[in-house]
Amino acid sequence: MERALVTSSFSMADLCPATAAQGVSRSMRLSYVSPTASAAAQNPSYGRKKNASSSAPPSGAASATVITSPPATYDVQYPTPTRPAEQTEQDEEHLVAKPKTTRSVAAATNGRASRAAPRPSQSRPRRRPAQAAATSLPVTFCNALEEMINTFIDPPALRPTVDPRNVLTSNFAPVDELPPTPCRIVRGAIPRCLAGGAYIRNAPNPQHLPRGPHHLFDGDGMLHSLLLPASPSSGDPVLCSRYVQTYKYLVERDAGAPVMPNVFSGFHGVAGLARGAVLAARVLTGQMNPIEGIGLANTSLAYFAGHLYALGEPDLPYAVRVDPATGEVTTHGRCDFGGRLVMGMTAHPKKDPVTGELFAFRYGPMPPFVTYFRFDPAGNKGADVPIFSVQQPSFLHDFAITERYAIFPEIQIVMKPMDMVVGGGSPVGSDPGKVPRLGVLPRYATDESEMRWFEVPGFNMMHSVNAWEEAGGEEIVLVAPNMLSIEHVLERMELVHACVEKVRISLRTGAVTRTPLAAGNLEFGVINPACLGRRNLYGYFGVADPMPKIGGVAKLDFDRAGLGDCTVARRDFGPGCFAGEPFFVPDDVEGNGNEDDGYLVCYVHNERTGENRFVVMDARSPDLDIVSEVQLPGRVPYGFHGLFVTQAELRSQHQ
Repeated sequence: MERALVTSSFSMADLCPATAAQGVSRSMRLSYVSPTASAAAQNPSYGRKKNASSSAPPSGAASATVITSPPATYDVQYPTPTRPAEQTEQDEEHLVAKPKTTRSVAAATNGRASRAAPRPSQSRPRRRPAQAAATSLPVTFCNALEEMINTFIDPPALRPTVDPRNVLTSNFAPVDELPPTPCRIVRGAIPRCLAGGAYIRNAPNPQHLPRGPHHLFDGDGMLHSLLLPASPSSGDPVLCSRYVQTYKYLVERDAGAPVMPNVFSGFHGVAGLARGAVLAARVLTGQMNPIEGIGLANTSLAYFAGHLYALGEPDLPYAVRVDPATGEVTTHGRCDFGGRLVMGMTAHPKKDPVTGELFAFRYGPMPPFVTYFRFDPAGNKGADVPIFSVQQPSFLHDFAITERYAIFPEIQIVMKPMDMVVGGGSPVGSDPGKVPRLGVLPRYATDESEMRWFEVPGFNMMHSVNAWEEAGGEEIVLVAPNMLSIEHVLERMELVHACVEKVRISLRTGAVTRTPLAAGNLEFGVINPACLGRRNLYGYFGVADPMPKIGGVAKLDFDRAGLGDCTVARRDFGPGCFAGEPFFVPDDVEGNGNEDDGYLVCYVHNERTGENRFVVMDARSPDLDIVSEVQLPGRVPYGFHGLFVTQAELRSQHQ
């Protein structure tokens, strides 16, 4: 893998308050050269200055909004105050070798978006840091302290797994936003069940190049949306890449530099304590307000109750919208569902395909460590169900539901804040002495009195695929990849091997049995969403090559469990070609109703040529044949989870 050249733009002049008084804004950030200038080759706008008319998307509000009502109806206003002339030019990060680079404060477009003002009971404008803070003494002091931490206490070079020169390379390097841009269909035709819909993939994409350690999970959320034509005669597909305008994104956009520390890489040992002190200083001096949100919204998406949400578990969902006519992606605001949702929500909620309800949870370092809740089909949140039987905070990333139960994994990745204070380590790490458990709770429970826990030694589930009931409801079957090298999940993902297993829990006897389904390194599994929570046959998994890059897709037949390898179809993308999680779209137009009647879609990047394509595969064919491809005009970095939103769903989005 090629490496990127990193240089520091920090100088002692940054310590002088006089510099700030003169109105000079320094970013003290890193600049690097991406391998073979991949970003510039794939996106001509990368590294160029944006003119005033294109410096922000139509939703580029200078302030975000918290949606406080149930999301069935809301209107959001986007106020955009006028900036001084010297702040109205936004420079893009240049991917060229320079001894020093600076970035001016991001511009905000003048004028106001022509949207109806929200009613007070529905939304409230989010407070923004004062513009003067960008040149204040506290900002200069805090920036200097952070630079000292990154240079002398915790330089990235001492921890190669979180060194930006290693993390942000090749197709993991960030890209600029891309306005709606037409694409060419270069192979086959778009299936009718996809026509007029949009495939949207979430991915971490740091707005500013890191000044210190950086984990892949630490990047700002960027949505890469491909709007497909409604018919062959209605035009070309349209690709649009936009940041989710989280509170963190807006604060750092206005500051022109990172402000909040990286959660996954920044809190480590003494340096973590020092960064915590700097963070406290920023809060006390008004540079940021953590109550407004600290999340990145960089993990996944969900569509329910007429709204599309960008998700990241440390924060509340962010309501976003894809324009069904233009393909433009806009951020509406941070949603707390009438004040009933606090702190955060899993990035993997489960929508029941029959009832339309959404089931979710949140977790954290303070009791109760897990809290379960649900939403009705209209998007109204129900009461919290705290789960106090979880006695140690753990990394609970995903869960599963059946028609009558919710299943929670308790794995060997745990939160240990004192390890940072006493042992000089990270507050999140693995505990090899802990025995993993699966908790089963009636999904309409109002408290945890009926929660049952089952020990499953060695079973560490990061993502679930599906779960259902058998034997008249006396047995629960769970299909999920088991992370065999759990200690490497957060730092050395390329060493992780995931083995898909079928776990059977007897609610009558308490016995738990496990059956491996395939020997391959398979993760990011998906199914036909109409089968969620019900017994199904097929799952489609990304073939890790290695993790987190996906070199192909494998189809497993769950009914073959116990008869050997359950792989019944496979597609490899070819040498140097990698993708992310596939997504299954059922063919409800020309299909015959079979579970595997549908298509798998994903973005594929060719590291040898720099070419990027949207690929459509026939989910029923033995080789998962490619039936259509779209040539993309820009590079789409590797990311996490995606979603296909149908034409009907796009048109039914609430404004």
